[in-house]
Amino acid sequence: METFLDILVLISLVGISQVVHHLLPIIPVPLVQIALGIIVVLLPGHMHVPLEPELFFVLFIAPLLFQDGQRTPREELWSLKGPILLLAIGLVFATVLVGGYTIHALIPTIPLAAAFGLAAILSPTDVVAVGAIASRIHLPKKIHRLLEGEGLMNDASGLVAFKFAIAAAVTGVFSIQEASVSFVIVSVGGLIFGAFLSLVFIWFRSLLRRFGMEDVTVHMLIQILTPFVLFLMAEHAGLSGILAAVAGGIVHAVEQDRTRSSSLELKVVSESTWSVILFILNGLVFVILGLQIPDIVQHIFDDSMYSIIKALGYVVVIYVLLIALRFLWLYVFGHLSWMRRNKETKPTTWTPLLLLSVSGVRGAVTLAGAFTIPLFLDSGAPFPERNLIIFLAAGVILLSLVMASITLPLLIAKESPQPDTSSDDKETTAESRSIAAALGAVRQAQNDDSIAASIVIHAYELRLAGLMNGNSEVRINGRERQQELALRRLGIEKEKQLVEQLLQEGSIGVEDASRMQTNLKRAQLALTSPLHLWYILFSILFSKLAATLIPAKRAAFTPLSADHKKEMIRIKIQSLEAAVEGIHKTTLESPDSAATTTAARVIKRYNYIIAMLRDQLSSDPEKQRLNEQVKELEMIAIQAERDEIQSLFQQRLLTRQQYNKLQLMISIREADSIEEGMAVLSN
Repeated sequence: METFLDILVLISLVGISQVVHHLLPIIPVPLVQIALGIIVVLLPGHMHVPLEPELFFVLFIAPLLFQDGQRTPREELWSLKGPILLLAIGLVFATVLVGGYTIHALIPTIPLAAAFGLAAILSPTDVVAVGAIASRIHLPKKIHRLLEGEGLMNDASGLVAFKFAIAAAVTGVFSIQEASVSFVIVSVGGLIFGAFLSLVFIWFRSLLRRFGMEDVTVHMLIQILTPFVLFLMAEHAGLSGILAAVAGGIVHAVEQDRTRSSSLELKVVSESTWSVILFILNGLVFVILGLQIPDIVQHIFDDSMYSIIKALGYVVVIYVLLIALRFLWLYVFGHLSWMRRNKETKPTTWTPLLLLSVSGVRGAVTLAGAFTIPLFLDSGAPFPERNLIIFLAAGVILLSLVMASITLPLLIAKESPQPDTSSDDKETTAESRSIAAALGAVRQAQNDDSIAASIVIHAYELRLAGLMNGNSEVRINGRERQQELALRRLGIEKEKQLVEQLLQEGSIGVEDASRMQTNLKRAQLALTSPLHLWYILFSILFSKLAATLIPAKRAAFTPLSADHKKEMIRIKIQSLEAAVEGIHKTTLESPDSAATTTAARVIKRYNYIIAMLRDQLSSDPEKQRLNEQVKELEMIAIQAERDEIQSLFQQRLLTRQQYNKLQLMISIREADSIEEGMAVLSN
């Protein structure tokens, strides 16, 4: 029970970190999560979650890197293969060599082999941490891809070097030839093994489809299990589980691009499920990191050999050494590359080099690796300075996160200063970017050749064309927008009143009334609360849970027959007509001409939905299914718009007022989509 409560607390902290970040977007989410982890440990109750490195790697690193391999553009990574290998392999071993000797010279009580081990575990950058930092600033695309590729590949080289260095420290035996051969076998073997096993998984899923098993739950379960199986089987075979997971993600992405055989339902469920899983895992990585820090610091306080000030000084020196090595490595190879290409072209400028250097953020992989250092040597003696090594690793992680958070925004502003544009221009630009994000999400969810995708894409392209011609929704002033919101809320209230009236008259059953009222509440929430999506998700979850336990509630979740759907459409048309009548009466009582214009726009939208629903009454089941697919894709697109606006706000490209205005526009479109689809989509 205690473990279950600990898990609930950790997941709650992940949610709280997002709220804090929303209020204080200038502070990166990883730092908020680390701080929350530290606070929880210091609170009464003394919560303690020990970090088990083997479990940490398989539970967190495997699925995160699998998804990174699946989502990262492969063509862009391949075009940067040279620089990526130079950083992921060359820089790692240079860091181990130079860093090991320097750390040993700085702290003689750390044996040379152990110093090499510390340098090795500090050499890999963390792709999760880099992604979290990059989400709030606009890194140049090429630099962002280079950092992603480096983060995907350098874990294996760093961990292999760490493994041999610690083995040498424990046993006193080291062979450079054995280490080199082992590195090639572990790395290349991990990639090949992961790719091969992924092809087996893909073949197995295809075989299930041939036998008619299209159950989304089964296919989703296989997807979730894949990275864990890849990692564990590769590690059991003595290969790199990390690279096996990365290779598996890339192979699955290639398969999806080539076949596009999965159903839309599976793609929607997969996207939603993985987004939740990744959101939780990303957050837990840093919360757990924060939980370890108080104990690590306490060990240094208890050690009479070192003061905390002296230990912190070592952290700063090691961090500066890592950044200097990274900068020098990038400068030398960047300059040599420029000389080979063309001496007449401009050499690499300082700012990109500084960006790449400071972006080398260390993360939870470093700390998890440090915790794998054994307690004793083969001789039975305690491993020398184990607590200090772990403290230094944790200190460098925190310092790299803090320095990246402070310096990267300054370097980005210097590299590409923002033009002095008006508020309307910023909002219009943000709207165009949100439309582009929506188009990308729809194309990723379904092939452009799909009729449903073509309909949604065409609607967004028309909206984008109107935006380019100056017909932007952001031009509507705040007073008109508030009037429109008030009228839409009034319309929903009139619909709810009609449904209640029909229920009392016996013209509609309890289950159908419940369906209508639930969807109307969703539309109402979309117009009132920025957190409505969480409410909707939890309300659906608890409603379905209740339906499994209470037989009387199951009817609300059974699929509708064709005739039943048509009856629901007729009731929906009645409710919309009641909304139009209510808005029309309110407008007649108002002398405000602007309010009359706004009401006409809202009524026109209602009439459009009514006409569309009447057309569905005479349509065949195939067309109704098409409408359902369109609604599903519209919701995917709307969520992509919302995510893009959130990202722009986090990057401080929008003020809070502009952010709220744009999110309100998205909420209105979402309410429209819910209104249009509630008559044809079951709960």
